[in-house]
Amino acid sequence: PIRIRSLNLANPKSGSGRAGAWEIVYVSQSKGRQRAFTWSAIEAEGNLHKGVFGTLEEAWSGPRGATQPFLAQALKIDTPDALQTAILHSSEYLNKPGDKPQVTYQCELTARFPDPMWRVFWGESVSAAQWSIFVDATTGEYKGH
Repeated sequence: PIRIRSLNLANPKSGSGRAGAWEIVYVSQSKGRQRAFTWSAIEAEGNLHKGVFGTLEEAWSGPRGATQPFLAQALKIDTPDALQTAILHSSEYLNKPGDKPQVTYQCELTARFPDPMWRVFWGESVSAAQWSIFVDATTGEYKGH
């Protein structure tokens, strides 16, 4: 995989480290191809189909930017555990008054860390997140915000 991310749906609503839909993108350096798969609890907008659905393969010319593919075996920490770690290190944000957006999860390997990281963030995208925490997807350790 090169990226795993949760997709928040209106119903079922995400919570406790779970989401109504997920997307994972796999790449093959030897074949120069990539393919995305989604899993969804329901039929939904945005080409989401109930169950597992694979897109067509596309050309992939190798890593762009800082994101690198990682071995699936490196993924040892799941999102419910990553969320608990994120909550432990988010009191500064969580104790502020006001409504908080749904939590979203994204797992990637970048040059910033040696292992793939779960980015647990409050918001719909990394760029629009109100708060973001990094949790090591191999060890479960908090790595910063």
